[in-house]
Amino acid sequence: MYGKGACAYQQTNIMTAEPKKLVLMCYEGAISSLRRAKEKYEAKEHEAKARAVQKFQDIVSELLCALNFEQGGEIATNLQLIYDYAIRRVLQADIAEEMKGFDEVIGLLEELKEAWEEISYGKQQDSAKKADTESWNRPAEPEKTSTGTYGPYARV
Repeated sequence: MYGKGACAYQQTNIMTAEPKKLVLMCYEGAISSLRRAKEKYEAKEHEAKARAVQKFQDIVSELLCALNFEQGGEIATNLQLIYDYAIRRVLQADIAEEMKGFDEVIGLLEELKEAWEEISYGKQQDSAKKADTESWNRPAEPEKTSTGTYGPYARV
C-alpha cells in the first residue's frame, strides 16, 4: 500500500531536485547498489546481485551522459576516465568473483561524493549558522554573466 506512495515521492524528489543534489543522489545510489550487490553475492543470490550491478552501471552511465565537456574541460575528462574505470573494475571483479573490486569502487565513489558535497555545500555544511554569518563577509561577485561564466560565490 505504501510502496506506490513512496515511489511517487521519490520520483517527485528526483524530478524537482537541483543539479547538485541529483549528482549526490547518483553517487549515493551507485554506492548503495554496489553494497547491495556484495550482500547478494555473499548470500549466493546471483540474480539479485546481477540486478544490483546493472543498477550501478545504469547510474554511472547517467553520470557519464551528464558530463559537459565544454564547460567542465579537464575536470569532465577526468571524471569520464574515473567513471569508465569504475564500471570496468566492477565488471572485472564480478566476473572474477572478487569483492575487493567492489570495495575499491565504493571507496572511490565515496571520495567523489564527499568532494562533491564540499564543493556544493562547503566544509561547514553541518553548521549552517556559521556559514550564514560568514556569507555576509564575502565580497559581492557576479552570479552568472550572459556568457555563462560563474563567480567563485555563485549559487548554481
